[in-house]
Amino acid sequence: MSKKPVACLMALAGGILAVAAWAAEAPKHPESTADWKDLFAKDLSDAVYPKGVWNWENGELTATKDEAIWTAADYENFALDLEFKNSEAANSGVFLYCSDMDKWITSCIEVQILDDYADKWADVAPNWTCGGVFGRLAPAKRAVKPHGEWNRFTIYCRGKQVDVVLNGEHVASMDMAKWTDAKKNPDGSDAPEWLGGPLSAMATRGKIGLQGKHAGAPIWFRNMKVKKL
Repeated sequence: MSKKPVACLMALAGGILAVAAWAAEAPKHPESTADWKDLFAKDLSDAVYPKGVWNWENGELTATKDEAIWTAADYENFALDLEFKNSEAANSGVFLYCSDMDKWITSCIEVQILDDYADKWADVAPNWTCGGVFGRLAPAKRAVKPHGEWNRFTIYCRGKQVDVVLNGEHVASMDMAKWTDAKKNPDGSDAPEWLGGPLSAMATRGKIGLQGKHAGAPIWFRNMKVKKL
């Protein structure tokens, strides 16, 4: 066998091992994000958002209205690490893979942020609660802290595979390829029709976004870091 095929086989084996290692480490918070990139610059020069809505306050990013903020850059195969703090009855989210900011509801998936303890949200569907993929996948357990306390998300996106870690708990693991029906989720639960088509057909490259002051309840973000995988 020539050296070229051997080199190709070795490269392939190395790639398989790298994927296996990533999969094993995915459902954990990283020990350090010191070498990760800031999701947004301090002057928000790398963000797309309505002026005057999003601002930094003491190192925390918050909004005055229910308007999203987006990365100017598109991302694929990445890890996102951030902290968030709910106000009472807060309802927010982290948007992934957005390919159309004007039609973001149908062109991205949302990792839900919710004050699960609020009476206002006591009767929502399980796949509307904190840590799940909104309307699509319920979190495996409740891991969000009461409002007023800081929470940590690490979200791993590798193609159609999305994993969510909330406060040390691996709460969601989604293979978007299995979401082939726009109205029904693989577990038989209903998917809101206004979320658009099946996730199996959705692009896995796009902008990252954060939802603002939804339903009149403020939300705060800090230590937002992103790393290409």
